[in-house]
Amino acid sequence: MIANHKGEIPFVILILPFLLGIAVGLNFLIASSYFTWLTVSLLVLSLAFIILNLNYSRFKLYKVQWVGGLLITLILFLTGWVSVIRYNELNNAGHFSKNPAQYLVVKINNEPVVKNGLVRFTANVEQQLINGKRITTNGTLLIAIKDSAANKLYYGDELLIPAKYNAIDPPFNPAEFNYKKYLAYQNIHYQAFLYPKQFIVLNTNTGNQLIAYSLRLRQRLVEKFKRNMHDTSAIAVASTLILGYKADLSNDILQAYSKTGTIHVLSVSGAHVAIIYILLNFALGFLGRYKYGKVVRALLIIGLIWYYSLLTGFSPAVCRAAVMISLIIIGKTYSRYINTLNILAISAFLLLLYDPFFITDVGFQLSYLAVAGLIVFQPLVYKWFKFKNKWADKLWLLCSVSISAQVITFPLSAFYFHQFPVYFLISNLFIIIPVEIIMYTGILYLMIPQLPVVSASLGFVLEGSILVMNKVLAVIEHSPFASIGKIWLTTAEYLLAYAIITSLFYFLFDRKPWLLKLSLAIMLLLAVSISLKRVNTSRTDNLTFLNLKKHQGLVFKSGDKAVVLADIKADDKNYQYSIQPYLDSLKLANAALYNLKQNISTPFLVKNNNLIRFQNKTVLLFNKEIQGIQLPQKLKVDYLYITGNPRTTINEINKNYNYALLVIDGSNSDHFVNDLQKQAQIMGVKCQILKRNNSFSIVSN
Repeated sequence: MIANHKGEIPFVILILPFLLGIAVGLNFLIASSYFTWLTVSLLVLSLAFIILNLNYSRFKLYKVQWVGGLLITLILFLTGWVSVIRYNELNNAGHFSKNPAQYLVVKINNEPVVKNGLVRFTANVEQQLINGKRITTNGTLLIAIKDSAANKLYYGDELLIPAKYNAIDPPFNPAEFNYKKYLAYQNIHYQAFLYPKQFIVLNTNTGNQLIAYSLRLRQRLVEKFKRNMHDTSAIAVASTLILGYKADLSNDILQAYSKTGTIHVLSVSGAHVAIIYILLNFALGFLGRYKYGKVVRALLIIGLIWYYSLLTGFSPAVCRAAVMISLIIIGKTYSRYINTLNILAISAFLLLLYDPFFITDVGFQLSYLAVAGLIVFQPLVYKWFKFKNKWADKLWLLCSVSISAQVITFPLSAFYFHQFPVYFLISNLFIIIPVEIIMYTGILYLMIPQLPVVSASLGFVLEGSILVMNKVLAVIEHSPFASIGKIWLTTAEYLLAYAIITSLFYFLFDRKPWLLKLSLAIMLLLAVSISLKRVNTSRTDNLTFLNLKKHQGLVFKSGDKAVVLADIKADDKNYQYSIQPYLDSLKLANAALYNLKQNISTPFLVKNNNLIRFQNKTVLLFNKEIQGIQLPQKLKVDYLYITGNPRTTINEINKNYNYALLVIDGSNSDHFVNDLQKQAQIMGVKCQILKRNNSFSIVSN
């Protein structure tokens, strides 16, 4: 539904400066020091806008209409900027990190998750104990407890814990996921790791009673699935798809759905709420025949949709969808015509006004983009082909929906997930019927009491539908060319991709030749950018010393090939998290993994015991195996890589080796690293410390 003029979509126009203000606030958080000036400016502009509107005729503002537009644009821009600064907990003077304390009183604010022997949850810090005095404070803390006694903790429990916490580590290696930024956008900047008997439960069930009820209800419903379903993967998918409970999902299931372009199914959001809306709208359709039937139907549907939100534990994605669809229902009930894009913009504005950090959430971005794509692009795509056959027409309608959503979300998905599902159309067409069966069967199963034959039958249908869906998606996942991986777009390329999509679709709508020429020009620019980046990467060699904390890792890259030396295997989570993304970002044709004890011989790298020759550079692995060895004469190397905590000093090293740079990795102890760093400073030795620092890379052409 493309607007004929901007008067149809005022909120779409007005939300743009608000979004720009949020973006500026997120990228220039240092501006918190100017918060007072920004707030005063916002108040002054708002007051000026009110005064000018009250005296519109007197000042003859109809002659300078741009003044009002400029003022409202500046007001919305500053509102977005100020809202980010206000929402950032670190800007609060009472944040717990501002003052040292002995103990903290915290309240669990989400559902604790038990995984790999650890209990993880976030908590609001409410009080600090400083020299026996309780001082009110605020802030959010991420807590992990290695204690079986913590398995009984629940939302709303109040704990006393030691005030020992650390800042979240930033990404240390190239292309590594920025977990620090991810948590910062949830207002989490510090974490605490507790061992047995390091916490005391002060109170229980002190949180919001509605949220506590919803979380406990969801747990009971998950347990209800387990009564008549036996396959753990089916139970996990049912719990995720219907209730938004993701704790039991395996990585294999996530990978299958991700590579087939159906990962959105496992995120309870707009599509799931839409299925429920369609069911409710059909079931309550008879109310439209009565005088106030439309209003009653709207109230019932909105109430039931929000009750479903409660069943999902008030999942943010479901709440977003509930707000969006509630506004659409209200608009359709009281208006003869309303532009859905306008409703979409209003819901986004309200949610961002409540929490401006929502805009950083990938789910938020994808869901709003997908809905916008369906509203704007789907009618255009649907017009591409006309079918006289009713079923062929319905099939093409479904295809147009899938194509529109996939096209509009592709650049964003590629930017975040670095892959494109080739068979997305087949996958999405296939899952339509199973998902509807699963949703309706699952909701019916949860609504009725436990009846032996009926519940068992519904459980059988539910489990069977999920297993069939999983098996078919697994076949698609392992089909040839199922996905295109290693897609790494810069921010500029990501914006160029959206410029191409926008101009092309607008050309299909308006048929103006300059739009086609513009899209082709942008395509050329994007192709040149990607090609130059690829050529530059293929022509460079580089040596990277990775920071893998307690592990060792080096990457030797020559053109489109690389050798990885590490003490971990390719299926290790540390490899997948810290090394594989870097290799993918380099778009390598081949990357061979070796352990540090293997000898290697390749055209660009030769390793013999602890000595490595890479192109014209030499690296010595200095570990416990060669500590204390006296050489007949000094060995000259470019980089001396100290790893594995050998017992040595720089004096002893200098007796045997001449080197340009000393590299000390994170597998060494803190005490040893500090000693070597002090010795290096005294002796004027150039050294690079990897522990708690970024990886170190040497690039050569």
